[in-house]
Amino acid sequence: MQGPPPPPPQKQGTATWLIVLLAVGIGLVFVVGIMAVLAIYGVRKYIANAKQAEARNSLGQIARDAAAAYERESISPGTPDGLCASASRSVPASASMIRGMKYQSAPADWQVDASRPHAGFACLGFSLDMPQYYMYSYTAHGTKRAHDGFRATANGDLNGDGVMSTFYIEGKVGPGDELAVDPLVTEGSPGE
Repeated sequence: MQGPPPPPPQKQGTATWLIVLLAVGIGLVFVVGIMAVLAIYGVRKYIANAKQAEARNSLGQIARDAAAAYERESISPGTPDGLCASASRSVPASASMIRGMKYQSAPADWQVDASRPHAGFACLGFSLDMPQYYMYSYTAHGTKRAHDGFRATANGDLNGDGVMSTFYIEGKVGPGDELAVDPLVTEGSPGE
């Protein structure tokens, strides 16, 4: 008489393989998580740099416009000599209008000083027709003597925390009555 049949042989290693697969899966999730964090950081940095390019490009254009206006006014008879006078207000008029958001200026914002002879953004011929992240201002001291000059400034609050970033470019009249513009935009807390 035979007893019950012997039990089938057990598959060795099935549990081991399951543990290995689980460990690999957890490792992959961990690696993908780290890559996602790095990608998010990179994209945020890229977006901030793209927004900061607005300030750099606009200030460069204001500086070119100031130099062109200075040259135009210096050689045209019957026009005031020298630099365009300071803008009476920035565009937009308040930093709260660009806190964490864009501002859409109107053509009139840039023409506020049109009634003043040889002054502000109207004299420079500068304006923006696209929505902007920064508040722009232009100040001049003097007109055409050595050490007179101008400063164009862009202030922004990209993250809306109330801390402002500052970008500016300057130009100075030299001893030979030539206007020298700084080649670089100076930046303070550009990521704010």
